Amino acid sequence: MADISEKSSFPALLAGLLLFIAFETVAFYGLQYLTSGLGESNQYQAENTIVSNWVKTMVFFVSHLLLVIAAMLVLSNRLPRRYRGQVMGWFYLALVMSFVLIIPLFG
Repeated sequence: MADISEKSSFPALLAGLLLFIAFETVAFYGLQYLTSGLGESNQYQAENTIVSNWVKTMVFFVSHLLLVIAAMLVLSNRLPRRYRGQVMGWFYLALVMSFVLIIPLFG
């Protein structure tokens, strides 16, 4: 017999959105704290180079990627089957957010 997947209900999608926002907020502020010693605070000085800011960007990006992959693996194993369809959508959105969160990191 074929496996029929149920669509997630609106309350389940809303709960997923709220948990996604909470995860991204905690991840951003945690990684911002961890990378606070890297990079230049003043972007417009004469002897400023891109190297130190590039290191901060890459550490932030790779750390965020590791957090997102770990969260996806844990959630895909722990969630009931009917909610697992949401995990990949939130995963792809988190990958896009990795690039978006670099803007406030240096702001």
